[in-house]
Amino acid sequence: MAVAKIEYKKEFFDRDYTFREAYGRVWKYARKYRLRLAVGVICGMATAGTLVPFFQIVQPALQHVESHDAEIVREEAASAVEAVPEAVAKPKADDTHGKVKKNAFERQIEKNSKLPSWYPAVEKWASKLGITIQTETGGMAGALLLIVLVVIPVVALARLVLMYLNHYCLSWSGAHAVADIRQELFDHVERQGLEFFGRVDVGQVMTRMASDPQQIQIILSTVLSEVAMAPFEIFVSIGFIVWFAVTNHMLPTLCLIFIGFPLFVIPVQALGKRVKKWARRSMERSSMVGSKIIEVMTCIKIVKSYNTEDLETRRYASTNNYFLKSTMRGLRISLMVGPTVETVGIFLICGFLVWCFAVDIKISDVVPMLAPLLIIYKPIKQLSKLQMQIETSMAALNRIYSLLDVHLELPEKPDAVSKKTFDGKMAFEDVSFRYGTAEACAVSHASFEIPRGKVVAVVGGTGSGKSTLSNLLARFFDPTEGRITMDGVDLRDIKISDLRTLVGAVAQESILFNDTIEENIRYGTPNATYDEVVAAAKLANAHEFITAQPEGYKRVVGEKGFALSGGERQRICIARAILRNPPILVLDEATSALDTVTERIVQDALTKLMESRTTFAIAHRLSTIRNADLILVMDHGEIVERGTHDELYAKGGVYRKLCDMQKTT
Repeated sequence: MAVAKIEYKKEFFDRDYTFREAYGRVWKYARKYRLRLAVGVICGMATAGTLVPFFQIVQPALQHVESHDAEIVREEAASAVEAVPEAVAKPKADDTHGKVKKNAFERQIEKNSKLPSWYPAVEKWASKLGITIQTETGGMAGALLLIVLVVIPVVALARLVLMYLNHYCLSWSGAHAVADIRQELFDHVERQGLEFFGRVDVGQVMTRMASDPQQIQIILSTVLSEVAMAPFEIFVSIGFIVWFAVTNHMLPTLCLIFIGFPLFVIPVQALGKRVKKWARRSMERSSMVGSKIIEVMTCIKIVKSYNTEDLETRRYASTNNYFLKSTMRGLRISLMVGPTVETVGIFLICGFLVWCFAVDIKISDVVPMLAPLLIIYKPIKQLSKLQMQIETSMAALNRIYSLLDVHLELPEKPDAVSKKTFDGKMAFEDVSFRYGTAEACAVSHASFEIPRGKVVAVVGGTGSGKSTLSNLLARFFDPTEGRITMDGVDLRDIKISDLRTLVGAVAQESILFNDTIEENIRYGTPNATYDEVVAAAKLANAHEFITAQPEGYKRVVGEKGFALSGGERQRICIARAILRNPPILVLDEATSALDTVTERIVQDALTKLMESRTTFAIAHRLSTIRNADLILVMDHGEIVERGTHDELYAKGGVYRKLCDMQKTT
């Protein structure tokens, strides 16, 4: 069987956000942890300051080496002079050699002028300890050793601590912000109305909720860390270059650096938009992979029944490869950024060195400017990758905010009334309802009453509107026209939490959680005792099959209750409803999928559940509603007949035809 073409379909609520909108909202999740964020950012900024001592010691160290080499050359020259006749070697009275040669004091002053500003303080501190760090001739003696053994380790240790605090504080804040946004996404999606879940791909929504929020952590930890550190490292490095060039009269060299520096940005700008495009596609296709997994796992019984494992494997492989292609495309583009920036940097530095050679600049003059340039390379490379990460994060933020900004939840009025009891009757008053994407009404002008303690049943063919009536009664949807009241109060004016307590439901599909039988029965009534759980199970005719297994009430039912039979699952659901004890009960074809024997057991349990309760029952098997106080017959969304079983059968209309087809008379 051929595999259908894979194509991502956008959700109806997807939209794009501007950079300001997207990243502005990130602060909503970050401000809760602003103290740690501030500490992390400040430490990142301070880390850049630790580079200054390293820059300052480069030139003195190099000049010390150069002066030491020059001294050796002078000594060799002096030895050569002594070897020639005195008349030749003796200088004239007006020889300038004496002027060129400087005494030790002058050389020391010149040497000190090239040392960092903090060096005299270090020298003074060292002299108090009896440490000589300069010779009488101005040589550095132990100065270099002092710098290597004391200054550099102290600065390096400070840099280590600052970097650790920077990364830890920002990562901590990012992790907590991700947990917050995941919680908000879950709460938001959970509260959406059934209309939302009828229009979305649940698997893709799950991926947005689970995977996309990780980008928030990347923004707060990686992106913010680099923003706090890299620009300041660049600023400090460039500041030192400018200061050094001005104090050493090297303005042409400075101009050359500033002309070449912007070339680093070119590859970042060229590739950034393409990375964003493919990052978004990769996330969209990733959600398709998650959707396919959930679809197959949820429908695994159908897959097994029709022996379509190979077909689903091929479909998943196609979806997976579809995702892989977009991932690799984005990866290829993003991986080009770092090497491209690196290559441009190498070419610029090579050109700079050639220029320095051409204008005869000393090595001790050029290296102090090259050292910051080499330091700049890393933060520039990080910022180039940061641009890619920002574009990737934008794609994730668009998907997250699109989901958070959809609002299909049932509205609750600010002044909604609290209603704890059901005293009189439920009433449908000229109610019509149409689903958002449908052309015709699912229910049209329905009017009837459900008195307290009575049983009202609704029958009809598939698509006649029976289930829609029950959904409206439980307020899973609001009427398009008309209103539904409880004791004269519109359901839209009652607090949703109170309404859910008053109305309970047992659906045709028995939904159980992957937990123990005891917890499934207790679901919705968390404070119920074990004895109350057992009592509810006995009323639901479930106690015997539960205790027949060694685990008893501690038995785990499996995903959606697959470890139990259909009748067993249904009785667990009935026990759950009995324990919750709602005054109004909605039964939606609760026995239609059961065999005759199991149906009788479940029907007996339902009879016990319906005692002293107001019941709205939907049934395909008319034998289960023969004794209802009122039967509504629906066809194409309209109530075409109403009355008791005997009255409707005697009329010889639609209801009688249904009864004759099922031979219930």
